[in-house]
Amino acid sequence: MTASQSDVKRTALHAEHLALGARLVPFGGFDMPVQYAGILKEHDAVRRQAGLFDLSHMGQFVLKGEGVAPWGDRLAVNNLATMKPYQARYNIFCNEQGGAHDDVIFYRLPSYWLLVVNASNVAKMWAHLQEHLPAEGVALENLHGRNALIAIQGPRSVELMRGVTQPDVSELKYYYCIEGTVYGNPAVIARTGYTGEDGFEMFVSGQDAVQIWKRLLEEKKSGGLEPAGLGARDVLRLEAGMPLYGHELTEEITPIAAGLPWAVKFSKPEFLGKAALQQQQREDSYRRITGLIMEGKAPAREGYAVFLGERLVGEIRSGSIAPSVGNQNIATALLEPQAATVGTSLQVEIRGAKHAARVVELPFYKRAK
Repeated sequence: MTASQSDVKRTALHAEHLALGARLVPFGGFDMPVQYAGILKEHDAVRRQAGLFDLSHMGQFVLKGEGVAPWGDRLAVNNLATMKPYQARYNIFCNEQGGAHDDVIFYRLPSYWLLVVNASNVAKMWAHLQEHLPAEGVALENLHGRNALIAIQGPRSVELMRGVTQPDVSELKYYYCIEGTVYGNPAVIARTGYTGEDGFEMFVSGQDAVQIWKRLLEEKKSGGLEPAGLGARDVLRLEAGMPLYGHELTEEITPIAAGLPWAVKFSKPEFLGKAALQQQQREDSYRRITGLIMEGKAPAREGYAVFLGERLVGEIRSGSIAPSVGNQNIATALLEPQAATVGTSLQVEIRGAKHAARVVELPFYKRAK
């Protein structure tokens, strides 16, 4: 075993993934299932019925104290102080230049806050929070690797969760959470997700995760529940126009450039990166994330150059075949503003040849309400 392999951690569900025949790959510091029966089959299960994901590689931080909301409001671009108990909210931490340090979700519980950060950014975000920690009023606890996170996503999620939780979560509003139990085990259950479908995310202890995972798959398989890996999740999120950190958001790509201005609350007196983001929005000369559909069968991949005529105008940030969009090849690209207008014809250079593409609105896919 190499040093790099020995550094890879395992989630509490590692043995379950092996038993299910998953193909495992290192991701975010953990050995994670990229697929079980196949990416497209798992994608189809989530879009039509339901998929079960192990997301225990994600970072989970507990924040306590009366100072959490005002402190967090000075660091992150979206509002914390206006959140109600049991509400969840998407947010972004920026650097002084306005680039994204990480995109996260805050969950406000009655006695504490739960902050979920991207797996690849756990160490960076923990250091960032520690660096800006006030002298009093805020206490932090890092649950990364100790707590598990299991998600059920898909149009049958509500039906499949009946009888599994206490209290019943069928009436839980989107982007809200509740403290309860899953098969009798303590949990925070949230109606959130990263697939473009309805669903729930269950924050549980690592020691309870195996029982919950196994019972869900055993008892709900007849209802269409299938295990799904990170490969399917990436296709699902791309179709739904959701950013992936390191692709549509980076330390250089800001929330404004990523098409997320709705998350940036300039009405707040101050937050890290505010001045840079205001200047960027005002000047409107920045490269921006846009959607592309390839005109032919050639797939666009991250890093491919994008041209407007003979002029290089950007690069591909994510790309995939999109089963929910007629099996077209879709992509996101970071483009100069002149090339980013919907309907613009562009070319993507693939192995020395240029292939036609056109700019389209994001998201590529929206579920029926």
